[in-house]
Amino acid sequence: MKERWCKYLLGGLVIAALAGCSSKPTDRGQQYKDGHLNHSLELESQPNARGVPVNGNDYSEQLKKIQSSAPSLFTRNNATYQAVQNWMAAGADPKKLSQFGLNTYQMGGVDNYGNVQFTGYYTPVVQARRTQQGEFRYPLYRMPSNGKRRLPDRAAIYSGALDPRYIIAYSNSLMDNFMMEVQGSGYVDFGDGQPLVFFGYSGKNGHAYRSIGKVLIDRGEVAKADMSMQAIRQWADTHSEAEVRQLLEQNPSFVFFHPEVFAPVRGASAVPLVAKASVASDRSLIPAGTTLLAEVPLLDNKGKFTGKYEMRLMVALDVGGAIKGQHFDMYQGIGPEAGHSAGYYNHYGRVWVLKGADGGAAQFNAYQPTTASSSNGSSLITR
Repeated sequence: MKERWCKYLLGGLVIAALAGCSSKPTDRGQQYKDGHLNHSLELESQPNARGVPVNGNDYSEQLKKIQSSAPSLFTRNNATYQAVQNWMAAGADPKKLSQFGLNTYQMGGVDNYGNVQFTGYYTPVVQARRTQQGEFRYPLYRMPSNGKRRLPDRAAIYSGALDPRYIIAYSNSLMDNFMMEVQGSGYVDFGDGQPLVFFGYSGKNGHAYRSIGKVLIDRGEVAKADMSMQAIRQWADTHSEAEVRQLLEQNPSFVFFHPEVFAPVRGASAVPLVAKASVASDRSLIPAGTTLLAEVPLLDNKGKFTGKYEMRLMVALDVGGAIKGQHFDMYQGIGPEAGHSAGYYNHYGRVWVLKGADGGAAQFNAYQPTTASSSNGSSLITR
């Protein structure tokens, strides 16, 4: 009788444990296979990672761009870069990282169970003209020389508060202009057969940023679970121009640009970015130039998690206002296809920071006492 009771008790404990695990969300790629992690960056002797990176060539190309564009950044991290390349040449088995002089730090994630947040950003291509004509009537502005005066908010700018001499182009979509502001830069196609012109970030008007995605959620017009760049655009497509403008005016912050001919897309480190081999990070936790081995969740064409992951090597080369703590914004590339992918990402994967044993790994030890911090929101609506 006692033996049977113990058997039932053990079975009950197993069922309870399984029930506890199943109660944790997994619909956005969350994993709990590593158990509770005590630190933001936890040194692992042998990381619990499977598979090999799918983008070894892109990672190598990104390193070349760092070397040519930011030699001092490259030099500071060269011990790690060389060790990673040696590891890749030998088969890229995650279990053998230490054999190549690489220390591996697993990130604790937003929940201390290794679930690191991934969002996406991209470089849009906006159709525009140099003068106002027909449908091309929505101005893009360069940074005004305002002295010490505070610049107008978005609503006032839309109403013509800025001197027209600051206009650098007219697009055919107010929403396209806004999305380029959210991304921080973009390419402009003037429709004249000439190469696209890069519009780089030039500054802001100094007013606080308010997420229009959150506005739509709070109004009950888009469900929080469905919020994405596509959802915002779909909302705009089914509402009048006046309603779209009224929504955008809920965000008083406004971004200015400066045109650059033949310019590549660069991150905050002044390095040209390679799609899906570079990320924006919180530099207080992940310094510029840091190499990451990431288990990235794969999404289908409708933005749903497929249940699969792929390993990628990426370098932290950019920053973002909403990118805090255990959160990375992955650069997806240029144009509509990249925008489609970026617009859906607000998912979770596991990340290991790679650092050469002789390449300044001690800087990461300083983070060991710190518990994992959380990050709320997606860069597509808060960046």
